[in-house]
Amino acid sequence: MANRRDFLQTLALLTSGVMLPWQGKASAEDSIGEILPLRKLGNTGEEVTMLGLGGFHVGWTTLRDAQEVVETAVELGIRFFDTAYSYGKGASELRYGEYLVPKYREQVFIMTKSTAISYATARQELEESLRRMKCDYVDLWQIHSLRSPKDVDGRIQNGVLKLAEEALKEGKAKYIGFTGHQNPYAHLRMLEQAGKSGLFSTVQMPINVVDAGSYDSFIQKVIPQALNYNLGVLAMKTLADGRFFEQKHMKERQVWKTDNPVIPNYMSVEEALRFAWSLPISVLITGAETADLVREKVTFAKRLVNMSEEERLALIAKMAKHVDGKRVEYYKKIT
Repeated sequence: MANRRDFLQTLALLTSGVMLPWQGKASAEDSIGEILPLRKLGNTGEEVTMLGLGGFHVGWTTLRDAQEVVETAVELGIRFFDTAYSYGKGASELRYGEYLVPKYREQVFIMTKSTAISYATARQELEESLRRMKCDYVDLWQIHSLRSPKDVDGRIQNGVLKLAEEALKEGKAKYIGFTGHQNPYAHLRMLEQAGKSGLFSTVQMPINVVDAGSYDSFIQKVIPQALNYNLGVLAMKTLADGRFFEQKHMKERQVWKTDNPVIPNYMSVEEALRFAWSLPISVLITGAETADLVREKVTFAKRLVNMSEEERLALIAKMAKHVDGKRVEYYKKIT
């Protein structure tokens, strides 16, 4: 990265300027039991647990594992639950409707997402999401997987934002956000086009050490703008969709190799998550197909000590030196 030094200085100023208001609060309790430390969710007035459960894995793991993952997450203090209309062809939402909502709806914050590119499809997917999860409303509905500035323009022209506004008015969503993992310029385009409208409360994006050293960095380009609009930042792909490891196993039993795995060669899982939590994020969303993976991440959350500015910069520099960011963050497609 040609401007790495300038970028690292920018990151240092960013984190030092906004960290204090975003520190997790001391553990609290609700009617279920002890909950994980809380962080503010942008302009919503809500406080959410610093760790959230990702719904993608819930949609493809076994029924038994899905139930154990959900129940373990609740038992150990997670109160933020992510899913999407498309996850597992609807299985993720259906499993939340079976294992999460009937017992815990009043205590948890539920978010789902839609990749719809038109008003009609967005309406259909929102209604179906609510039916699947047996909910009258979701706490957060997000316009999902923005691919490019052109994609943003098309969704706006085709009425997706209109549907989002109606969802708020009808009480079917308390808050609206948007997501993407391919292209930070898509996020910037959405903020440029609709950021001032007050429609959005959150933005979701990849937040990890390799991204921090990338030229097309979500951390560098999007976080400052999101904070300008007082949006809650939701961190995903904090382990680069598994590419920080040597191997990655998916539902289809596909396995790939990473030429230079970050873990365990250069960094631990806990360091990777500490890095993300040390940035101004509201919640780190973790995927887990087994209850043991949930327990591991909860342990890291409970003993979190934020990284110092020096630690963050040193870790970014080490990753930039040893790891090919383009191969690790394979999901980025800048067009």
